[in-house]
This record gives sequence, C-alpha cells and structure tokens, in this order.
Amino acid sequence: MPRHFNVAGPNNPEWHYTLPALARLPQVEQLVAERSWFVLHAPRQTGKTTAMRALAQELTASGHYAALWATCEAGEPFRREPAIVERLVCDAIATSASLHLPEELRPPPAPSNAAVGSMVAAYLRAWCETSPRPVVLLLDEIDALQDEALISVLRQLRGMYPNRPAAAPSTIALIGLRDVRDYKVASGGSPHLGTASPFNIKAESLTLASFSEDDVRALYALHTAETGQELAPEALELIFQVTQGQPWLVNALGYQLQRKMGIEGRVEAAHVERAKELLILSRSTHLDSLADKLNEPRVRAVIAPILAGDEVPMSVAMRDIEYCIDLGLLAADTRSLRIANPIYREVLPRELTAPTQIRIVLPSRRWALPDGRLDLQGLLDALVAFWRQNGEWMVVGQDWPEAAHQIVLMAFLQRVVNGGGTIEREYGLGRGRLDLLIRWALTVDQYGGARTEERHAIEVKVWRDGQKDPLPKGLEQLDGYLERLGLRAGTLILFDARSGSPTGEGWETRGEFGEAMSPGGRLVTVLRL
Repeated sequence: MPRHFNVAGPNNPEWHYTLPALARLPQVEQLVAERSWFVLHAPRQTGKTTAMRALAQELTASGHYAALWATCEAGEPFRREPAIVERLVCDAIATSASLHLPEELRPPPAPSNAAVGSMVAAYLRAWCETSPRPVVLLLDEIDALQDEALISVLRQLRGMYPNRPAAAPSTIALIGLRDVRDYKVASGGSPHLGTASPFNIKAESLTLASFSEDDVRALYALHTAETGQELAPEALELIFQVTQGQPWLVNALGYQLQRKMGIEGRVEAAHVERAKELLILSRSTHLDSLADKLNEPRVRAVIAPILAGDEVPMSVAMRDIEYCIDLGLLAADTRSLRIANPIYREVLPRELTAPTQIRIVLPSRRWALPDGRLDLQGLLDALVAFWRQNGEWMVVGQDWPEAAHQIVLMAFLQRVVNGGGTIEREYGLGRGRLDLLIRWALTVDQYGGARTEERHAIEVKVWRDGQKDPLPKGLEQLDGYLERLGLRAGTLILFDARSGSPTGEGWETRGEFGEAMSPGGRLVTVLRL
C-alpha cells in the first residue's frame, strides 16, 4: 500500500510521508553526548513525538545507549495523587521498554518497597545500575501531570541529577506543550506549584519550529516520487501560505487532496483553496481542540482584542501571551502578535460566531444577481434590517464583549455567503480595524471550488467612548487594503458603540448609507450602524 499524509498520531515512516525527524532538532545529539538534560516544548501535532521516538530508536541502534521514549499521559486525571501517578509513570516506562528495547536493556521490575515520593527515582536508579549502557529517557506529555503529582515527579528527577550516568539517566528530556517555566501555571491546574523551578537542572529549552517552505516542498516531493502526481508551484506556495508550515495542517491539506478529493492529474492552486475550505468545515479534532481553548479566560483575554483589531492590554500577563503562543494559537514577530496562520484565522472566528450564526434568521432569498454576481447592496440592506431588529440584544449578550460587534457581523456574513463563497479575515492589531474579503464564486469546478470569482473588501471599525469619528482613519486604512487587493471600490462599516443613544435615536433608526472617496481616489460605500 502506498504511503499517505498522516493526520492522526505520530508518524510511522513505513506508512506515512515523513521528513527526517532529527533534522529539525540538530542540537539534540550534542546534548545527549554531553549527558545534558533538556526540555522540548512545542504546540500539539508539530512532530515532537515523531522526533523523539526517532531519536530513541537511533540512539539505541547506535549501540552506545539504552534510549527509550515513554508518555506520562495516563497520569493526567490524578493531579493530587502522587502515589498513583508515580506508579503510572513507572508502568509507562516498563511498557514502552517491553515494546522497544531488547531484553538485556530493559529495566528490572520496579522496587516493591519504594515509598511515595521516591518510586520513580528508585525505579530509574535500579535500571541505570543494571543497564550495560547509559540510559536516555525521553518523557513525553510531562505537562499532563499537574499539582502535587507533577512536583513529586520533577523533584525526584532533580534529586537524581548528580548521580548520572551510573545511578541516574545520562540524559532526560521532558517533552510537552509548555516550557518548564510554565509548569507552575499549567492549564487547569493551580496558579503555581509553590516552587520557583522544580526542574532547574536543564541545559536547554528547545522548541520545534514549523516546517519551512523548503520542508513543505520536500514533503510533497515524496508524494510526487511515489505516485507520480505533481503539484503546480503555485499550489505548493499556497499550501505554505495558508498553513505557515504548521506540520499537521500541511499534512491535513495533503490528506484532503490525496484521499478526500481524489484529484487526478496535476494539483493546482484552486484545488488547494478547496481543500483548505473542506478542512475548515471538517471540524477535525485538531482544529476543535484549538477552538476549545477559546473557553479559557486567559486565552480569551489575549485573543479578544486581537479579533477586535486592538492591542493586547498591558494588564494581560506575559505568561498568558506565552501560553497562547505555546498552544500554537498565536505567533510573534518583531512587530506584533498575530493569529498563527490563515487557517486558524478562519477557524477561531467561525467557532466564536457559530452560536450567533445559528440564531440569525434571514429571509429566504438568493444573494446572487441574475448574472451570478453577489448582490452586495442587497446584503448591506439586509444587514441594516437585521441590525435594527437584533443588533442590540446580540451585542449585549456576547461572551466576548471586546469583539462583540465584529463577531455578530462575521456571523451574519457567514450565513449569507455559506455555499456561495468564502470570507477571509485580517486583523489590524493595534489599528482598531477588521478587514474582511468576501470571495464570491461565479463558476465552480467539479470539486466545488471557485473557478472564477469576484471579490468584495469590507473594513470594520468600532467607534468607542472617548474616540474621534473613525471615518477619516477608516478611509485611509481601507485605501491601503484595496490597493493591496487591486480593487477600485470597497465598503467601510462603522459601528457606533458609544454609551447612550449613539445617534440621538434608538437602534431601530440605525443604518445610514453614504459614499466617500479614499485618499487614493477609490470609491467607498460607508455604512454607519
């Protein structure tokens, strides 16, 4: 059976297209040679487990080490029961050893007389003292452990450190979502563990970067080599653009193209666009688990202002921002924070708007003109009617008040374009704006993707207390957006969120249309709501 793109669990190179795992972590072999202990942290489904399993296999095969990968995941439900967790960690090591190590390198049975608080240390000491080779232990999902259970395991490991390699592992790697500095604020756990650093003997904290554009090309080249199916250069560029190299997303698009869409012949950029939309609509476990994080207050405090186009407030703790980066929701560059990639940029607002979208009742009608083009004016008229009747209670009832206007608008537009087009979003962080691009399909191919399309740009700004009328700034910002898109006209929607009756009237009178010229001479339809 030919190999395929993997979307579930660690890679098996015999089954899945796989890049050399250790090439992404060139420092690791030197750390092992130096008998160093280290931390590897990266978001879920970026290849941590695949890389560490490959490392264990390679080190053992070298004849110099007894190297083993094991997971602590079974201990997650027992955060306040160290005795149970210590036994589970020992059991996980024993089970993995029975599967992956030759008998002469396996640990002996766990000591039966070890007290709580020393079980893991006693077990590892017994193994190291009897092993003919230095032991390398790679502990995955370490941050599944929390509170007293985590403290117990980490302190036992720290206490062993001076005794390596004769009575302690030569190298231990702790693998998880977060760096060791954040174990004390693990998701769902206590605010802190009562210790500044329960694992302060690490030599380095490593992270696993996303695929580079060359990595993406190399991965898909494996598919081409084995199947003969080529990808257009534009298709490969688009795969990297919409995923930003996030390994699971890169593989998931390949899986959609290879298995779900069954494309014959060369893969074009239009196929990738359709695969992206199918992936977003699939609500895969990976995307759902990310979206579920939006329910956490510390995540909402960071993400909400970004969705509203505002700066993250200074009151938000830096560790909460780092937590969102470690989860893979955000990326940081020299200028600002941003949603990590265009696919997440679609998934997060869709998840937030879904409850609102369900409650939106629109008149049954076609949103296409007789020639197939989007009836944009009809859409805006329907938005005015909807806002007059429902805007107030929907905005007030939002769980995310910082981005309430944007969420309700995106939910409305998603209901309109579903089945006929897509919406792309850009968040003007610190510039108080949300840019929306409606891509309306005029003709479609056999995969349901747009063969020809029209594009409509909408900029959204919210007028809050203490601010000047955002119209001049909005026209300037929209002008730049239209220039980048190569469009000659656009729409500027201004929500009035000032306290009191915003226009001297009630909500039932909102919806004033006007026209203006942008600084670059582009025609702008202005809608005040």
